[in-house]
Amino acid sequence: MKRLFSILAIACIMVFGTANATTNATTIATTVVTATQDDTSADEAEESLGFHQELKKRFIEGGPGFMGIVLLCLILGLAIAIERIIFLNLSTTNSKKLTQEVEDALQSGGVEAAKEVCRNTKGPVASIFYQGLDRVDEGLDSAEKAVVAYGGVQMGQLEKNVSWISLFIALAPMLGFMGTVIGMIQAFDKIEAAGGMDATLVAGGIKVALLTTVFGLVVAIILQIFYNYIVAKIDNIVNDMEDASISLMDLLVRHKK
Repeated sequence: MKRLFSILAIACIMVFGTANATTNATTIATTVVTATQDDTSADEAEESLGFHQELKKRFIEGGPGFMGIVLLCLILGLAIAIERIIFLNLSTTNSKKLTQEVEDALQSGGVEAAKEVCRNTKGPVASIFYQGLDRVDEGLDSAEKAVVAYGGVQMGQLEKNVSWISLFIALAPMLGFMGTVIGMIQAFDKIEAAGGMDATLVAGGIKVALLTTVFGLVVAIILQIFYNYIVAKIDNIVNDMEDASISLMDLLVRHKK
């Protein structure tokens, strides 16, 4: 529930932040055009203002129904992606340093000292180490099973909500294509109602149809970049967890001897 509230909060911040940024950009551009006498600076400000106005115009022309849903997919997808990136960065641990600290603690203070080191370290690797050390008195087999089982739990935590990003990646272009098909149907309906072929009727309907497709593809491309980064980050952390688990079992074997 807390994670859901965090995602919604990030989405709200992004919505209001985008609106404020657009308003500020428009205000700054207008001020520059009014105050500056240099033609080059004025032209650049007008181009910047024109881009925002053109984007707004194209968005409205695409239709508030489908375009609004596509925009919602972008906002929610970015909110989940940012939350995952923050979580994964916080989950990254220097496993070699942690392994060395655990080894030193085992040699100096035993299992309890090593467990204390894991308690004071954040990240999934430290949590896996703690579970293995906590079961070491029951035998190496029990410790190994605990490490493997808790490693699966930590992997699930790393991959949590990532499937929603892939859903939005697939959903955004499909909504765009649906808008395209509906726009084409509306264009042909107008031609049928007019009783003849009118280029303006066809052009207007096709333009609206293609705008939804363009925005859907843009949203999918943006989210795909974030998705690939998150998946690569998860793979790196999982590989690090596996290597650290093997190192921990080697430490426990040497400690038992």
